[in-house]
Amino acid sequence: MCSAKLRRMRAIKMRMLAGALGTALLLNLPFPLLGPAPIWRTTFAWFALAPLFVSLYWLIRPLQPVRRWPLWAFGTGWLTGALWFGVNCSWVYQTMHLYGGMGMTMAAVSLVLFSLFLGFWFGVFAFSFVLIGRALQRRACSVGLVFAMAPFLWVAMEFALARIPSFPWDELGYTQIDNGLLTRLAPWTGVMGISLLLAAASALLAAAWTASRVRDRRIFLAIWACLTVVGMSGFFVHRAAPLPTATAMLVQPNLNVATDDVWGGPEWDRHLKQFAQLANAVCDQPYFAGLPQRAEIEETPCSSAIPQPDLIAWPESPAPFREVDPRFRQAMASIALRTHAPMIVGDVGLDSSPGANGQFIYHIYNSASVIAADGSFAGRYDKVHLVPFGEYVPARQLLFFAHQITQQLTDLDRGSERRVFRLSGANSASHHYGIFICYESVFGDEVRQFTELGAEVLVNLSDDGWYGDTGAPWQHLMMTRMRAIENDRWLLLDTNNGITSVIDPEGVVRQSIARNRVGVLPARFGFEQRMTWYTVHGDVVGMACAILSMLLFLWSTRVLVGGSQGWQRPR
Repeated sequence: MCSAKLRRMRAIKMRMLAGALGTALLLNLPFPLLGPAPIWRTTFAWFALAPLFVSLYWLIRPLQPVRRWPLWAFGTGWLTGALWFGVNCSWVYQTMHLYGGMGMTMAAVSLVLFSLFLGFWFGVFAFSFVLIGRALQRRACSVGLVFAMAPFLWVAMEFALARIPSFPWDELGYTQIDNGLLTRLAPWTGVMGISLLLAAASALLAAAWTASRVRDRRIFLAIWACLTVVGMSGFFVHRAAPLPTATAMLVQPNLNVATDDVWGGPEWDRHLKQFAQLANAVCDQPYFAGLPQRAEIEETPCSSAIPQPDLIAWPESPAPFREVDPRFRQAMASIALRTHAPMIVGDVGLDSSPGANGQFIYHIYNSASVIAADGSFAGRYDKVHLVPFGEYVPARQLLFFAHQITQQLTDLDRGSERRVFRLSGANSASHHYGIFICYESVFGDEVRQFTELGAEVLVNLSDDGWYGDTGAPWQHLMMTRMRAIENDRWLLLDTNNGITSVIDPEGVVRQSIARNRVGVLPARFGFEQRMTWYTVHGDVVGMACAILSMLLFLWSTRVLVGGSQGWQRPR
């Protein structure tokens, strides 16, 4: 008997491990690794969660007498999440090692701790799945109902990741960014609506895998096949986007993030001269009429007949631009007057407020200054959502032992409001621009607020140089493209070292320039005013899934604790 029990436990362990490894592997494949993900790899998103769902179901069916099932469930989910984040966000190692001043060992430890912290939420999902599943099974519910609640739990987890640790990186729905059919959901539901559909597909396949009756297996499998075929056909659906009506010169300076933060006199003059030349409608390099590194996209020779720009943008970068620096203000005013175009320039903002003993308290911001066409400074946007361990250290006092992080990093201050700016270009009437900086682009519920305030075009200034030559710049571009779809807006992505691009309201990259190259993109774009449902209401789908999941969790706890079979040790 003891031997049979050991064999059963060993079999359960293997199922749990296989489920965790299978989903962690399959879930990484649809996302960019070192370049844009090929269309064929996005197919894995339709069944990537199935191995995890199936392995967790073994802790439910039929109320398996596993003594420590809560630990098994949570551990399986946690392992899945840790492996997923460890591979998907492997760029954390390079960022910490090459640019954070960490040794190889400490950088590796940072990646492991980072993955374990975020993987914790996968553990919460898995525990909730098993808890609710056991309660449903106790009420003699069918296998279909057990798996029906899985997609809602998954989206609730994505919603929690966006709100609590504030890291909604590469949510499942982003894998379908090139799917012209599924992305039609985004203006209504945001990216989480697409995640819900994909998680439902995996749940159908898992239900077919575990169903005891052949008839049920065939039904679940047929529904999954139809859903997947129809869904994947969306990659052949293309909608015509509105025609562009304006031109922006997006400068890509390609500065070294490790060394280009201090410019001496001659170096300052050289960089400003180069900036002025690039901004002055000079286009001496080819660009891509689409997304770089796609086999079917070739570089297009740059025409010398570039219209007078309606906007000039300089990205977030290590350039020593300080908004209060008279040299900086004079240089920017000079470029604006010479080109007769407004400018949006990434820089460092500085404010002061009176403190104790008559001394002043200084506040430093990651900012974007807005310069009107007449050379006057029209205002400044201060980044609201800062990058943890990049722009500030959370719980700095508790992390006193992490000297390499806490001593080298100065906390920036958060901006207090999201603003839009009304600017007039050379060839267009005045329009409203919404500006956000780098990491803020991954928060759909925050970016939509710029559109809600009246932004007719969105501008994202970013420095992806911290990622190095990893998959992170491509992942960032993918998430930024979803913001254009959700808000039905043109989006100008101006980066320090790529991927500088212009994105239309359908999320299609119209133009771009190669990474790690000094250049300027003559970006053709337009202005839109229609408000989408998502712009007005935000993450309603995520919130609804979170509320439903909490109610199911409370009900299941009551069902299992109120009885005896769910929690008792087996006899």
